[in-house]
Amino acid sequence: MTSKYITLITNEDEQIKSIGTPFGRSSSTCGYCSPPGERSGAYSSYHVAGLNTTKLTCEVYQKMIDRGWRRSGIWCYKPDLRISCCPQYTVKLDASVYKPSKSQRKIINRWSRYVLKGKEGEMMETGTNQKNPEPKGKEQVFDLVKAIHAAEESFHKEEHPAHRFETSLEPASFTEEKYQLYVRYQRDIHNDLQNTPRGFERFLVTSPLRFEEIPYPSVPPGHLPRKYGSYHQLYRLDGNLIAVAVLDILPCCVSSVYFMYDKAWEEFSLGKLSAMREVSLAREIHEAGISDMRYLYMGFYIESCQKMRYKGEYAPSYLLDPEAYDWHPLESCRPLLQQNRYACFSNPSHSIQADAPKEFIDRKPPRLVDRAILENIRILAQAPSPDLCKYLIPVYRTRLWKHENVREEYEACVEGLGKEVAQKLVFNL
Repeated sequence: MTSKYITLITNEDEQIKSIGTPFGRSSSTCGYCSPPGERSGAYSSYHVAGLNTTKLTCEVYQKMIDRGWRRSGIWCYKPDLRISCCPQYTVKLDASVYKPSKSQRKIINRWSRYVLKGKEGEMMETGTNQKNPEPKGKEQVFDLVKAIHAAEESFHKEEHPAHRFETSLEPASFTEEKYQLYVRYQRDIHNDLQNTPRGFERFLVTSPLRFEEIPYPSVPPGHLPRKYGSYHQLYRLDGNLIAVAVLDILPCCVSSVYFMYDKAWEEFSLGKLSAMREVSLAREIHEAGISDMRYLYMGFYIESCQKMRYKGEYAPSYLLDPEAYDWHPLESCRPLLQQNRYACFSNPSHSIQADAPKEFIDRKPPRLVDRAILENIRILAQAPSPDLCKYLIPVYRTRLWKHENVREEYEACVEGLGKEVAQKLVFNL
């Protein structure tokens, strides 16, 4: 090992923006093709690779999700769609052109009527609309942003609203109030009784994303975030916390991580309302001068799972191709998804109808032979003497590289990340 391959680290926080520990292929029981509150023991969800992250720039994570990655706390993983029982396709909605359907508009309007007029006012308003329907052929202009904010205390001008509804966006943090809402949601909606404060914090609070200034050309409205990063959007009705949306705000999108709500308000379809609120957030950031902010990423779309197909109700939505990493209209993807267990939209002949054979599941990831790529895949190492700085060195030039399991983990992770992203990361030993 010669000094020309070594970069000394004198200020780790400034010199290293994204860092994580790589993991190779893994599997777990599937949570999508099993009864509520259970995980299937017969089928498995496989991951191409994983990355336990210490910190990530929002730009790097944006590029990761554009290659099919997803995070749960600080754990990032990329599903292996070819062999998983329920292939998970990254889905995004174009927030800049999205128009709510009639049923979606009704959800927004119903909530606003309830907040402003109360239950009786909501029923009276509904009855009035039924007696005096809108003339046929007359197209109403529906302003999504205006409609979304209509019920919020800081936006409406009602002197005596029936209820006080507020939303706020704050950096992800733990509070007992949020945790208790999470416990009730998991119990009432998912029949899950195995929850702890530590588990909640690990899953929905801790994040590797670094807060970074959003480069607005001028001062944005006060309710918009000033920085990219991980947030909780709180919904309060008459001072009570009724829902929380867990969001990552990234350079090109608002990424929906999770949504939880109090079952007492289930009749108002808060999950669907939150999706449209997140569309509105992306649109407002775009309109405030961030031209790249155009999308709402809704996590994974799973055609074989009924509870995940609702994401197709929002249009225009696009699915990420698992091989070319380009985007295809969801509607045009559906025939392939319905005919195959694994679908490749860029090259339909690569689609697979049957379950993957065991020898395909057990295959090892391909070797990386391009030395130029490995030259730029760096690890953070500690100098032998505590008086010396830490340093960066290409991983294949360390003693670790002689161990086959280490090579497999790094190569699987680099393959999953792609050359560009892998070279923006520093790996931990």
